[in-house]
Amino acid sequence: MPFPRSTMLCCAALLALVSLSGCVAPGATAPAQSPEAYDPYEGTNRDIFAFNQSVDRNVLLPVAEAYRGNIPQPVRDGVHNFLQNLDEPLIFAHDVLQAEPRLASNTAGRFVVNTTLGIGGIVDVATAMGIPYHPNDLGVTLARWGFPEGAYLMIPVLGPSTLRDAIGKAGDSFGDPGNIVAGDYHVIYASIARAGTQGIDERSRNIETLADIERTSLDYYATIRSLYRQRRAAEIRHEESNLPNPAPIQGGDSPAPMSYTFTK
Repeated sequence: MPFPRSTMLCCAALLALVSLSGCVAPGATAPAQSPEAYDPYEGTNRDIFAFNQSVDRNVLLPVAEAYRGNIPQPVRDGVHNFLQNLDEPLIFAHDVLQAEPRLASNTAGRFVVNTTLGIGGIVDVATAMGIPYHPNDLGVTLARWGFPEGAYLMIPVLGPSTLRDAIGKAGDSFGDPGNIVAGDYHVIYASIARAGTQGIDERSRNIETLADIERTSLDYYATIRSLYRQRRAAEIRHEESNLPNPAPIQGGDSPAPMSYTFTK
């Protein structure tokens, strides 16, 4: 009997993790990030980056500008809050996996408050109550468990990543409760619509910031690479960051500045 596709993909991700881990010892802490990115595929990455810039200029940016120009701010905020609320169960799981009880309790509190008092998450009541949002994902969990980031990657359409984060993104897509429900009820288009809306929302919140960075950068590719790695390093440490999201289509977290301040 043939294996389900999801099982095969999970096995492939597991094999990739084993390869990525190398000689990481059990219980090891996340390695310090090197000052220079490990970018062995830079030539290919730059080609993909140029393609992504074309897609952004001709598709994503015009849609994001139209979205921001035609949808009232309160409605956009409601969409943003709703999408963040959908992410909270997966964020909670990673808070637990990283042994972060304070983060986990805040995530659970946010989800309960916003789902009930916030009308399904449309209104961010939790932040007003002093329970701020924080991002978390499998890439961060793997880093906290000691897996190295691996090679820097530029993924078509999705933008900057690393081998560790790419594996994490794939794992989260299968572990996300919303995607699981969509698959069970054969409404995959709901997951696609969610991802697309998330990308447009994030891009619309970073229009001026990314434009300024591109205008002032001598090497925009290298700047985005550095910005991505710095932002991810801050997220791995659960520290506040004032860096914009250089991969808005991957979405899910707030634009700069981040509003959480949970540090050890």
